[in-house]
Formats: sequence, C-alpha cells, structure tokens
Amino acid sequence: MKKLFGQKMGLLPKLIIAIILGIVIGSTGYLPVVRLLATFNGIFGNFLGFVIPLIIIGFIAPGIGDLGTGAGKLLGLTAGLAYASTVLAGTLAWSVDSIIFPMVLDTGAFQMIESEEQTIAPFFRVEMAPIMSVMSALLTAFIVGLGITIQKGEAIKNVMKEFQLIIEKIITVIIIPLLPYHIAGIFAQMTYSGQTAMVLSVFLKVFLIIFLLHFTMLMIQYTIAGSLTKQNPFKLLKNMLPAYFTAIGTQSSAATIPVTLQQTLRNNVSEEVADFAVPLCATIHLSGSTITLTSCAMAIMMLNGMPTGFGLIFGFIMMLGVTMIAAPGVPGGAVVAALGLLETMLGFPPNLTALMMALYMAQDSFGTACNVTGDGAISIVVDKLASRRP
Repeated sequence: MKKLFGQKMGLLPKLIIAIILGIVIGSTGYLPVVRLLATFNGIFGNFLGFVIPLIIIGFIAPGIGDLGTGAGKLLGLTAGLAYASTVLAGTLAWSVDSIIFPMVLDTGAFQMIESEEQTIAPFFRVEMAPIMSVMSALLTAFIVGLGITIQKGEAIKNVMKEFQLIIEKIITVIIIPLLPYHIAGIFAQMTYSGQTAMVLSVFLKVFLIIFLLHFTMLMIQYTIAGSLTKQNPFKLLKNMLPAYFTAIGTQSSAATIPVTLQQTLRNNVSEEVADFAVPLCATIHLSGSTITLTSCAMAIMMLNGMPTGFGLIFGFIMMLGVTMIAAPGVPGGAVVAALGLLETMLGFPPNLTALMMALYMAQDSFGTACNVTGDGAISIVVDKLASRRP
C-alpha cells in the first residue's frame, strides 16, 4: 500500500487507485478488512475534526493580517472585486444546479446519513475533541487578523506565520498523504453497502456540469473586462490559455503566478497593477473552486434528501468567499479550508465530508485553472478602474 501511494505519484492518480481498491475490497464482502478500514476512517475523521479549527485560525488570521499591508485603495478594489467574483460564481452554480441537478440526479435516493446501527462498526474508536467549535475558530481568526492589521506590529504576525507553517505541514505531510486511504475506506464501505454504482454515475454528471459552469464564469468575467476596456473578450481569454493549462498541471494558483503574470501583461494591463493584482488574486480569488465546492455540496445534499434552498446555500457561499482567502496553496487546499463550513452550515457528517473531498479533488486542477484564468480578468478590471482615479 505504501508503494502504491508513493510520493512521486500525483494526487489524482492516487485517488483513482484508492477508489478502485476500495471497490475491490468492498465487493469481496470480507467484513474484517472493511471494518479495519472503517477503524482507520474513524480515527482519521476524528483527527480531521480536531484540526479544522486550527486550520481556520492558522490560515484566516495571517491572511487577513496580510491584506492589511497592501497598497491602500488598490488593495480594497482588488479584494472587493475578487470577493464579488467568488460570490457571483457560487450564486451562478446554485442557480444552474437547482435547475439541472433534479433532472439528472435521483434526488433523495442515496442515503449516506446513516444511523449508528446502520454503520459498519470499527474495531475501536479514538475520540479527539476539537479545542473549540468552528464558529469560535472563525471569530478568533477574524479578531486576531484584524488585530494584526490595526496594531501593525510584527510580534503577533510572526507568531501566526509560524503557526500557519505548522498547520500547512500537517496538511501536506499528514492529511493529504493519508487521504487516499480514507477514500479507499469510504468506497469499500459504500461498495459493501451496495451504493458505489450510483456514486460513480454522479461523479460523471456533476463533473460535466461543473466544467460548463467554469467556462460560463470565465466568459462572464472576460465579457465584463472586455466591455470596460473595449477589447475582444475572446482574444483576452485566448491570451490566458497558457496560464489555464499550466494550472491544470500544477494544481496550484501560486505555482502558476509567473505564467499568469506574463499572460496578463499581454492583455495590456499595466505592469504596476499586474505585479500587485496577480499574486494577490492567486490567494484570494477562487471562483472556480467555489463553483466546484458549491456544486459538489449540492449534489451530495440532493442525493441525501437535504434542503438546498437559496438562503442556506447563499450564506454558505458568502462565508466560503471569506474562507477561500485563507485556503492553503496545496492540491485540495480549498476543500480542506471549507470543511468547517460544510459541517456547521450545511450539516455534513464525517462520511459526507469524505465523499465531498473525493469529488472535489478528482477535478481540483480544473477549478484551479478557472481560478488563475479569472485572475487575469480581475487584473484587467482593476487596471481600468484604477486608471480613472485622480
């Protein structure tokens, strides 16, 4: 198993192998192995629950603190546009999904929210109570982050930066490497319970809709940018294609910054604005990831007969826009940062959050590609609006 999920293999191939392995194990019907995986899932899920408040504090507080050190009005303009774009992306996803999903998904037919009697019992449990609730962690992060901005001191900021590095190591060294085993366990249990065929069919349908939503969002962004600057939006979007395909390969907005910056300059954005807006948007603008998170969450909720009304999902989207500011720059970082919101605002139990992570990470590279390509549109609009200022 260790060689199977070796370090040199990318995350997506690992997840695919984990899903296949889980299906094979579950189809054998050999309960002791399924229970062993259920035991691992219980421990891993509890650890994840323990770490979520720490992830929120470790990334949101320094993220807000860093925003306070930007270039005044230019920072406010860029951050405001990035947040508006992220919320628009989530709202677009809800609007389309609410119409399309009931036609292509068997609503209420996939019940993964099980009672204690229905679950496959692990051999033992290890309780790991979080040090605080998710909402307490969010409030703490906001207070500390705003405090760093207001005080302009380096002591607390440096402490939070060090803490952020510790949490990032936990994600990259523990959570992400162990995730394929967790996914294998989830699919083994689903196969044992006879639910896998429906899940895989959902994967394909949801992925196609998400990809079309990404394209639609990019067209909206570049139509607005082209209208403001009187440029052809298709030409602007074509110039950003190298950044799009680079992001598919890297699965990282940060790693794609050099290419994004280069292509943004080709769209006649001033060097001063591009140098500021592109790196900032790589951190705070995640419209593609928001579409993916919203769509995957709604698909899982509909299949489980959970409510997906606008009031509930829009609140989730607005909080997601803030949380995405602090998403760690690693493959799957956005969904890790969103786990707390999925649990507290949408009521996801551990098995649904695990399925959510599998759905999200299987197409994370396309969400990242949409993010970085959209950064170019944000930069064009910022450059145009900033040039109007006296």
